[in-house]
This record gives sequence, structure tokens and C-alpha cells, in this order.
Amino acid sequence: MKLDRILPYARILLEKAISSGDYAIDATAGNGHDTLFLTNLVGEDGHVFAFDVQEEAIQQTRKRLAENNAEQKATLFLQSHDQLKNVLPEDCKGKVTAAIFNLGYLPGGDKSIVTEADSTIAAIEQLLDLMAIEGIIVLVVYHGHPEGAIEKDALMSYVTTLPQDRAHVLHYGFMNQRNAPPFIVAIEKRK
Repeated sequence: MKLDRILPYARILLEKAISSGDYAIDATAGNGHDTLFLTNLVGEDGHVFAFDVQEEAIQQTRKRLAENNAEQKATLFLQSHDQLKNVLPEDCKGKVTAAIFNLGYLPGGDKSIVTEADSTIAAIEQLLDLMAIEGIIVLVVYHGHPEGAIEKDALMSYVTTLPQDRAHVLHYGFMNQRNAPPFIVAIEKRK
């Protein structure tokens, strides 16, 4: 297959946005895969800030980072991503070049704990204020469950109304697959 699948394409976007020494955000730490990936991109002089509301996710992420000698490259917050502006260091403004969200629930975790549109949109708004020009926010939207469908609808309504002089918005996904396949919304900050 020549077309990039969803998760590899998300990583391609992150690789384009992040250089060594940058700051990056994993807004939904989950099992730590993206947090670890981001630590490799920011290098020795950059830093990753990862958020999750579940202790299990923070523990899994911490373990994955330790197994890969990357724990010093990341700060983990047991908090909602809509609190990022309240907890990030002051020097983050203009240095955050990428953020990723995997919306839905923690794979292998409690499926009753899900991301919600209000906190996701609040986090995006904060990121658009904090990020460097041309910084990219990647949202992987899993909407094959009732709460995910609600979040998807609200999120799509929000991103389609972002002024084009503020951000470019990309929608990437496979349209002819069954069972509500995940898709990507990527937002590039313009000003």
C-alpha cells in the first residue's frame, strides 16, 4: 500500500514539525508510545510534556520511558490536557513545535474514561497561543464508540470554523473502510 496509514502519517507530520531542541506535547499519554517517540525527536536539548487523567497511563508512560533511558527528556502530568497552560514552564511560549492527541479511551484501559470535546478544544486553543509559528497539532480521532462520535462532531464543528489566517486545518483519513475508522485532523499555526 502506497498511502500512509493513520498512525504512520501522524508520525510523519510530527517529524516535519519537530527539530532537536524543541518542546513537544503528548496531550494523551496513554501507554507512552507517542511520548517516547517525541523524546527521540526533541533530542537531548528539547523536552516533552505529557498529560493524562489516568494514573495507569502515567505509570505505563513512565515505565516505557525508563526502559528506553528517556525519562529525563519528559515531564508527566496527571492532569487533563486543558490545564497545560497552567502547568507548563514560562519558557514554553513559542518553543512548542508539535502536539499530538489520541482521542477516545486508553487502549486496554477503562473504556468509560474518554476524552471530551470541551477539554480537547480548550487544549487546542491554549496550544495555538503557546506554539511556534508553523507548529502542528495532530489529532487522531477515534470515533467508533458513542462518546467518540459526540466528540468528533463537536471537534469538526470547531476546526472548520478556525480562521484560515490563524491556522491551516487538514483532514486525512480513509473514507471507504468499515466500522468508523480513525482519522487525522492536523492544525498548523499560522500566526
